[in-house]
Amino acid sequence: RRQRQMCRRDRAMGIDHRRESKHRSKAKKRLGSKNMYMRLLVKLFKFLVRRAGTSFHKAVLRRLMLSNVQRPPMSLSRLARLAKDKTKTLVVVSTITDDERMLDMPKMNVCALRFTLGARQRIEKAGGVAMTLDQLITRNPKGSNVHLVRAPHRREALTHFGRAPGLPGAHTRPYTNNRARSNEGPTRNRVK
Repeated sequence: RRQRQMCRRDRAMGIDHRRESKHRSKAKKRLGSKNMYMRLLVKLFKFLVRRAGTSFHKAVLRRLMLSNVQRPPMSLSRLARLAKDKTKTLVVVSTITDDERMLDMPKMNVCALRFTLGARQRIEKAGGVAMTLDQLITRNPKGSNVHLVRAPHRREALTHFGRAPGLPGAHTRPYTNNRARSNEGPTRNRVK
């Protein structure tokens, strides 16, 4: 009871600063890359978020702030699968790579951070447009009639994260090559 009274008194006196970290935004505030082009893009999209404030600009800025690992490349075959509406421009905040397994390339407008040489040539040969993010903003400042897509990032490193391999309910992969005689699990599960 005395403790409850002290808590009430503390609440009346001021703000509990220990709680403020829970309400703070978890988004990155600063770009880690020293790439000048990336820095200019971040500057541009920060301005657009401040002035236009559309959800498209906010989403692109958030994805620009991601690290390279969290911005995996996207292949042309996956883009072709996602391009259902031919009038919309597909926007990818990562690299577009060529997929030689895909034989026929549909016409589509694509905007990305960068393109591999083969991917850019194939898009333009099919009659589509390959443009960068700054070119998109000069053509379409509000970001209307675009489809924002991203590649799945299933990295091999993620298979090792989680509960220790060998524990009940653990689906993590051990770092050893021989999974049968792994020394990473508990002793009761070791094969002798």
